[in-house]
Amino acid sequence: MKRICLAMSLLMVTCSVQASDDKYADKVETLDSTITTLYAVISGDKGVERDWDLFRYLFKPGARLIPSGKNAEGAVGMTVLSPEEYIERSGPFLVGNGFHEVEIGRRVDEFGTIAQVFSTYAAKRSLDDAEPFMRGINSIQLLKDNDRWWVVSIFWMAETEEFPLPADAID
Repeated sequence: MKRICLAMSLLMVTCSVQASDDKYADKVETLDSTITTLYAVISGDKGVERDWDLFRYLFKPGARLIPSGKNAEGAVGMTVLSPEEYIERSGPFLVGNGFHEVEIGRRVDEFGTIAQVFSTYAAKRSLDDAEPFMRGINSIQLLKDNDRWWVVSIFWMAETEEFPLPADAID
């Protein structure tokens, strides 16, 4: 009887995990849908909460988000974050200020089950803003596993006077 109860419990857990996966399955079916969802899930007007469950769903366990650039003293550096650390660090800013990140260029290299996407972005506080307050490039690494794409890492840098976006990075 204990074995039957254990088997039933495992089946119920498996079914509930599958049901939650099915909720977002269409968001990660293609490379394009995954990148589109990544931009959409962090974007929104001031005061609008983000769907952090969907954000988490995009990332393979162990994934990393890595902003880079120069600090006030001019030293080049980077910060390595888990998706959860990104939510804790950036979530309040995104909601408190409004943030819309829009892809303005893309270069893709694929081999087997991996992809490298150089995705150029422009960021605005509101979609009505005439000009972005920031632009840059996201270097996104993804893994194709069965019927879905996983984000493995995002390594990015904002445009600066010293490092303007190359003309071929914008569509």
